Amino acid sequence: MSASTTPGPDSRPSGGLDFSGRTALVTGAAGGIGRACTLRLATAGARVRAVDLDAEGLTDLVAAATGLPGPVEAHPMDLTDLDAAERAAAGTDILVNNAGLQLVRPIEDFPPEVFSRVLTVMLEAPFRLVRGALPHMYAQGWGRIVNISSVHGLRASPYKSAYVAAKHGLEGLSKVAALEGAEHGVTSNCVNPGYVRTPLVERQIADQAEAHGISQERVVSEVMLADAAVKRLVEPEEVAEAVAYLCGPHTSFITGASLSMDGGWTAH
Repeated sequence: MSASTTPGPDSRPSGGLDFSGRTALVTGAAGGIGRACTLRLATAGARVRAVDLDAEGLTDLVAAATGLPGPVEAHPMDLTDLDAAERAAAGTDILVNNAGLQLVRPIEDFPPEVFSRVLTVMLEAPFRLVRGALPHMYAQGWGRIVNISSVHGLRASPYKSAYVAAKHGLEGLSKVAALEGAEHGVTSNCVNPGYVRTPLVERQIADQAEAHGISQERVVSEVMLADAAVKRLVEPEEVAEAVAYLCGPHTSFITGASLSMDGGWTAH
C-alpha cells in the first residue's frame, strides 16, 4: 500500500470493546505497559487520565493518542503524594494500577529508603487510588480495577525484596477489593506478566548482570527466562489486551483473580 493510500486512525472502538462514556485512570502511563494500556483504552473510546511522574513522556503520549476515539489527558504526579493520588481517582470507572520501580540488591545491601519508596508507590498509592475511585464506582453499580502485578506477585526471586513484597501485597489488596466490591458491581483483578519489554526491565538486566557477575545476554537467557517455557519477553501491547479484556462486558464474573502471562513460569 502506498503512503498516499494509508488510512488514518479508525474512529470506531477497537476489538469489539466500547468504553465510550467511561473514564479510566492509568498510572505509570508515560511508558511501557502503562503507555500501551492508555492507548488501548483510548482506542476503545475511554477518556483516559494518564498519570506519571514523567511530564515529558506524558506529552509524547498525548500526541501519540491524537485521533483516537477517546481523549488522553496528562496528569503529571508523584504517587508518593498519597493525598493527591486519592483525589485524582475520584470519578473514575476504570482504574489501572501500573506504576512501579525496581532496584536489584541483596537484602543486607538494600537501602531502607528505597524499600520504603517502592512500597509507597506500588502498594500504598494503589490503596489510595482504589479508595478514591470506589465511591463513584459503588454509586453507579459498576467499576473495573486492574492491578498490574507480576509473576513476582506469585513467586519470589533473589535480590528483589521490595518489589516482591510490594507485588505480593498488591495481590492481597486486589482480592480484598474484589470481595468488598462484588455486591456493588465492581471487579478487581491482577494481571501477572513475566518480563515485559520495557525500560524498567532493560534497567533490570544491567542490575542483574552486576548482581550475578555475568553478562547481560546471560541474564536474559539464564536468569530472566530460565523458568519460562516460552523463551521471549512479553510485549506491552499483550498486557494491554489482557487489561482491556478484564474491563469488558463479558468479564463481570471474573474477580479476585490473577491472570498469569508468564510463558509457563508458574506452571512448574
